[in-house]
Amino acid sequence: MAEQNTEAKLKKLLKQERIQLWNTPYTSADNQPGGQHLQELAERYAPLLRLPAPEVGGALESVRAQAVKRGKGNQTFRETNVATLELLLPRDSKKDAKTKTYLETRLDVLVQQVVDSIGEEHGLKHIKLILNGKTLSVDQRLDEQGVKNHSKMMVLKVSDAQWKQQLSEEEEKKKKQKESLQRTQKGFQILSERDGSEDPDSAPFLEIADQKGNPLKIPHEEKKALILAMGFHEKGCSLMKRKQYDNALCHLLQADQQFSRCGSALLGSVDNFAVLQLDIVWCYRSLEALSCLEDGRIRLQRAEDCFLKCYGEQQQRLLMIKGNTGREEVLFLRLYLLQSLLSYVEGDDCQARQQLSKVEALHVRLRPDSEKMAQLLALGFTEREARLGLRACQGDLQEAAVHISNQRQEREELKQRERQRRRTRTEAVSILSELGFSRRDAARALHCADGDVDRAYAILLDSSQAAQLTNNNTEGAVLPEQVDQLLYLGFERDASEAALRLTGGDVQSATQLLLDNQGVVSTDLLSVSPPSTSSSSCSPSFEEPSTSSSSPEDNELVNEVLEDIARHEEDYLDLTLEEETELINAMKTYLDTV
Repeated sequence: MAEQNTEAKLKKLLKQERIQLWNTPYTSADNQPGGQHLQELAERYAPLLRLPAPEVGGALESVRAQAVKRGKGNQTFRETNVATLELLLPRDSKKDAKTKTYLETRLDVLVQQVVDSIGEEHGLKHIKLILNGKTLSVDQRLDEQGVKNHSKMMVLKVSDAQWKQQLSEEEEKKKKQKESLQRTQKGFQILSERDGSEDPDSAPFLEIADQKGNPLKIPHEEKKALILAMGFHEKGCSLMKRKQYDNALCHLLQADQQFSRCGSALLGSVDNFAVLQLDIVWCYRSLEALSCLEDGRIRLQRAEDCFLKCYGEQQQRLLMIKGNTGREEVLFLRLYLLQSLLSYVEGDDCQARQQLSKVEALHVRLRPDSEKMAQLLALGFTEREARLGLRACQGDLQEAAVHISNQRQEREELKQRERQRRRTRTEAVSILSELGFSRRDAARALHCADGDVDRAYAILLDSSQAAQLTNNNTEGAVLPEQVDQLLYLGFERDASEAALRLTGGDVQSATQLLLDNQGVVSTDLLSVSPPSTSSSSCSPSFEEPSTSSSSPEDNELVNEVLEDIARHEEDYLDLTLEEETELINAMKTYLDTV
């Protein structure tokens, strides 16, 4: 890392002075180094970098050689589509430890072809290629896995026994990883489709709530994407806690894709998206994928911008919502720490020190006092409650105890309200089912009517009448003149046709149905079935039955993904700071040597 730091600083100095090492007098016509001029440059830069001139000279030659090689590689790539890749070979396979090894290849070839070529040229029997901390799949092309012109790839040597074991383990790992992603997606998709409209007796469902636990009104498609995003994020965090960073990163990147489907207004009002960006970069750090610097820098900036929108410039919005800002400060600690690390690797020691000083100030304030922790634990509070309480109250023991007690009371009141809401909803479903409707249809109608029993009954009645009229109408077709009448009244064509189908072509009933539902005929209305006439009623038909059913397999998937959801709403803020402390100490060591 120190070599990267020195070279990064040299590149900045060269850029400031507009010195081009690949041109004369630093590089001759036959691409040889201009010894005297490079030596003079090294002697001039040595005091600025506080390094010996020979060490600076070696770093300058490395930068020069890279620039010359890159220039030639760019020209070759433009003319022939043949890329130049840098190979980081195993130490015992390199003839000269300081000489870089390059490979020229097209990028539209399978990795296996490149593996065979490297093995043959360097006498390596079994190897695997690593790019950005991830092993390249031999059965995919280079460009499909992010390999570009001038990419750096690590070559790892594998023994015969390890190779056989690796083949088996990699296959099993890929299989498990793919299965984990699929199961997580399907499980949360089922939950997102239930959306509170399933029979309350049969299955759980998820709601999106604000910091106070109040359900948020979000458009259906956006809510589905948000539940999937949060689901993948929760699974990724669960894997991070188990130090399975490669698998965690796969889930976090899936969460990032789902968040991209949510509106910018929503992302700007919740901190979930910002926390996800931090978690992705933390995985990069844990996997030592320093080549992901550019992506990491963009993600950290994205996180910082999002925190400012959510919390306010001086965290005033957060103060209004929660009454304090102490717990969220751990997120800024991790943000500044990662920014410090990236600045160091990019050669900006000044910025790295500046960010690290912010980190250390926060670290002193947020590191829990062991004596105060012990006193709060003795009062019967949990370790998490004690840690979060002390941070929320700036380390004041008495205030923390009161704060934790108040939070417990608020959570209990929220649970009571939720129990009462579910009880009321269950009673309403029972009332409607006693009138002859199935419990599932009743639950769906109540969901459409925001819990209003009378409106739900009207919806069920309209749908049952429509079904009877449709059954009596052998053709069941919607006449153009009927659609025109509704269009004249200002309704949309799709909604008008759906309403007419539901009401059996009765224009007046269709008009009333559209008025009752703000001109929209939702899938919930379309899926409501007529009241049952026997004890074993038919299930209503859904547009996506695979994600709406309550089969044992689906319930097993749902229960599986629910296990990864943190039981405490502030779990993501409960950092013990152990890993952060290790990185802070490492950063201090790096910066003390420059």
